[in-house]
Amino acid sequence: MMEAVLLQGLLLLLFFAALLLYQHNATFNYFCKVAFFNCWVVAMSTLLSPLAALRGRSVENMKLLRAAIRPLKHLYGIKIRVRGSEHLNTEEPYVIVCNHQASLDLMSMVEVIPDCCVPIAKKELMYMGTVGWACWLSGVIFIDRHKRGDAIDVISQTAKTIQRENLRVLVFPEGTRNQDKSMLPFKRGAFHLAVQAQVPIFPIVISPYWNFFSSKDKKFTSGTCTIQVLPKIETRGLSPKDVPELTETIRKAMVDVFSEMAAYQLEDQHAEHPLLLCCAGATKGTGSPWHKRDTAGTSD
Repeated sequence: MMEAVLLQGLLLLLFFAALLLYQHNATFNYFCKVAFFNCWVVAMSTLLSPLAALRGRSVENMKLLRAAIRPLKHLYGIKIRVRGSEHLNTEEPYVIVCNHQASLDLMSMVEVIPDCCVPIAKKELMYMGTVGWACWLSGVIFIDRHKRGDAIDVISQTAKTIQRENLRVLVFPEGTRNQDKSMLPFKRGAFHLAVQAQVPIFPIVISPYWNFFSSKDKKFTSGTCTIQVLPKIETRGLSPKDVPELTETIRKAMVDVFSEMAAYQLEDQHAEHPLLLCCAGATKGTGSPWHKRDTAGTSD
């Protein structure tokens, strides 16, 4: 009996110690939130996979995954603003290219990707238990980044599927997560895909997470994320020899928008903390839309 009481007291003590650490230690808070994020994804995949299996492998199952991810933004206190979503209101097939910063991109992408849209993901994801199973059931296209020949075959097959099934495909052309102040060089697979299928490309830029999330600094707080959908870029009439120039043109446009977003965030931070503005020096607006407090298209 005494041992049970001591055990309960120890567990209670550990609980309050963990609670204090969560509230007052940023690193502990960060790891708790990341662990919860991953556990949520695994749990939802496990719960929804049997339901998705009744339908079989289908892009329609992506709606279940999107619905499962959406509550996370409320749990974490992250406000997501979407601008330019009207560009995606078209019935034609297309390719979406987007910058990739962290796993948190999941919360951003479910706010903007349209119906009949599936991502291209690394093949390793397919072997991650129920998460991989849920992705496969949702029509996610897996690609082996280490086997060029296989990757080319997947691109060719996907180009045919896009036209046949009126599909939209999402690709992260950086190829890996990147939290630097700019974007990594783009891999050309997404652009070869669009050119082969002769479908337009829609670039999407997610604003930097620096203000509320950083795996390097172990920071994870509430904050605001902005998603900008850029106008489509046609590929009709282009050939494989045009892909390098197409890749660099789109990357430059996305980097420019990303840089403007970063500058806007810095200006917004200075407005909230005037002392920082005095120390760092005032930055005047450039006429960019990121200097205008426009809430149109906000998704809360």
